[in-house]
Amino acid sequence: MEKIVFEKSDIRDFVKTTIAEKIEKLKNFIEFTLEASRDIKKTPKYDSMREEMQEEIYQMQRQLGALNDLKRNMAKVLNTATERVQLGSLVITNKARFYISVSLGEFFFEGDRFYAISPESPMAKKMMGMKAGDEFTLNKIHQKVIEIL
Repeated sequence: MEKIVFEKSDIRDFVKTTIAEKIEKLKNFIEFTLEASRDIKKTPKYDSMREEMQEEIYQMQRQLGALNDLKRNMAKVLNTATERVQLGSLVITNKARFYISVSLGEFFFEGDRFYAISPESPMAKKMMGMKAGDEFTLNKIHQKVIEIL
């Protein structure tokens, strides 16, 4: 079986770009919704429509705050190679590829599936400090750490 080489800095840049793109889309959507709420004409349903739009804007602003937190947290993620799992590690197991960084979830990079997970997640906590060859079980799923980048 051919060994696939991953460049951790490329994956880090990809995650940062993904977060930045999500922030930009959300900002545009908030602006669009604000514009639409200003354009609502006085009708019998005027107050309820504006109220719904305000609630939508509030929810989007909360999401924007969470994305900005992810962006700030990504700035703390180191890009150094280590032998043990820590913040910034790219962990290849026999089941999946985990990037210990921020809670972004599943993403595809160059055709391969990865999971960007927070160091606070149960999976990351289970793997912290492990080295290649170590094994663990979480939620009845047994995995072996193949490589740490």
